[in-house]
Parts: sequence; structure tokens; C-alpha cells
Amino acid sequence: MVDLVRRLLRLASTRPLRWGFAVVAVSLAAWAVASRWQAVVAAVHRLDVRWLLAALVVTVLNLGLVGMAWRALLTDLGSRLSLPVAARVFFVGQVGKYLPGSLWPMVVQAELARDHGVPRRRTAAATLVLLLLSAASGLVVVLAALPFVPSVAENGYGWTLLLVVPALALLHPRLLGPLLDRLIGAIGGEPLERRPTTRGTALAFGWAVVSWMAAGLQVWLLAVSLGAERGWHTLALAIAGYALAWAVGLVVVIAPAGAGAREVALAAVLAPMLDGGAVVVVVLLSRVLFTVADLAAAAAGYGLGHRHAAAPAPTATEG
Repeated sequence: MVDLVRRLLRLASTRPLRWGFAVVAVSLAAWAVASRWQAVVAAVHRLDVRWLLAALVVTVLNLGLVGMAWRALLTDLGSRLSLPVAARVFFVGQVGKYLPGSLWPMVVQAELARDHGVPRRRTAAATLVLLLLSAASGLVVVLAALPFVPSVAENGYGWTLLLVVPALALLHPRLLGPLLDRLIGAIGGEPLERRPTTRGTALAFGWAVVSWMAAGLQVWLLAVSLGAERGWHTLALAIAGYALAWAVGLVVVIAPAGAGAREVALAAVLAPMLDGGAVVVVVLLSRVLFTVADLAAAAAGYGLGHRHAAAPAPTATEG
């Protein structure tokens, strides 16, 4: 594992591999949409275009909020990037999740941030904490909604909620700092100059919680457009259901971007409020909208960040 990460970092620092990564990752993301194009077209015909556009807007909002959580974590560790540069690093790197495996976003973000003077280990730490924080905040959202929509945990995926206690415990600075140093040391890196703080982690946690609201609102908009009730109960179920489905997808780390597992879990949650055909449409369009938004955010982030001159690359001891 150590040798693999080191080789990936060396390769990722070369321009040919960066372009090759971009081509492959974007191609796979585009294929994820194109392979379902007929089903997407049929699904869109069942929807009011206004609802679909609203769903796309909140999808992009979700990605932006997640990016803000990542930026807050990186700032807490000692590197404050401007919004355009942070967008370039985070959103371009996020396209790597469409490649099999879970290391690609971290590797690419570490290299892109290094162009702006951020040590690799610091970016890698921020990305690792974001995954843990996203899981913890998502499960907290599910637990908060549970008294109002208990059915969200009655679909065979309630076991995921058991992970909330260890996830929250690991976010405590006294545990998180040493854990990050051990993980980074395992791949030959130096300990972090600054460890996560309670304030910085709490700020990122807040961004993450709001991001779940946006993601659930996307599912709610699609579901209501296909006949689901418009009440708060449906909204709560959509928010909690998507957060739970994402946590399930995270556990299945082999699938690119949690593909497959997340859809099955989300479909199970939505089944009580929609007929079978409508459930398939919502699940399908939700995935497609996130893929389209990922590509759009990566393109926008690259364009914005590319206008800012990169800082001198750090020395070998900084990486």
C-alpha cells in the first residue's frame, strides 16, 4: 500500500499523467451518463422541466457546500486557498472518484494543491478527514430525522447507523490528529505541522450538514415531480434517505463513486412513497444530475483556478 501511494504521487506529478487522468476520468463520467441516455430521456419526459432544473441547481449547491467543508478543513490545517483556487483543486480532483478505487481524488487534489504551495500531506489529510466527516454528519442527519421518519431505517440498511459513534469519536482532535499522523507516516510522510482543531472541524461539520439538506432537496424535487406528497414528511425522508444511501455507498469502496450500492439503498428508502417505475426514475436521474454537476464543477473550477498563478512548488521535504 505504501509503495502504491508513493508511485501514484510520483506519477501524478507528471504532466502527461495529469492529462491522461483527466481524459480517462471525464470519459468514464460521461459514459455513466451516455450509457443510460435512453432511460434518461424517457425519465425526463415524465418530469416538469422546471422541477428538473431546480433539482440541478440544488445539486450544484450541494457540491459547492461540500467544497466549502473541504476548504475549511484545509484552512484549519494551515493552508487557506482562495475560493477560485480551492474550486480548481477540489472539483477537478473529485472527478477521480469515477475511477475504480478510493485513492484517486486524494492523489490528484494533493498534486493540484502542491502547485499552489500546499504540502501534499496537508491536502491528503483534509481529504481523508472530509470522508470521515461526511459519513459522520450524514449519519447524524439520519439520526435527527429518525423520530419523524422511522421507516428510513427499516429497509435493511439501518446497520449503517452503528457507525456514527466511532465516526464522531474519531473526529475529536485528540484522536484525529494522531490518527492522521499515523496514516501519513505509513506512506512515508512527515507529521502534520498543525493538527485539526475543534473549531475548524465544527465549521466543516456545519457545511457538511447543510450539504445533506441540499442533496435531500434534490431527491425531494424529483420525487414530488413524479407524484410523491409535497409535505415535510417526504422532505425529511428524502434528506435522511440520501444521507443513509451515501453512507452505504462509502462502505462499498470498490465501486466508482459508490455506484450501484447507493442506488439500491436509495431505492429502498423511496419505495414507500413512489411506485416502482417512479423510484427507478428518481434514482437514475439523481445519479445523472450528480455526474453532470461533477463535470460542470470540474470545468468551472479549472477555468477559475487556471487564471490564478500557481505559487512556487514546495520542496521535496514539504511533500
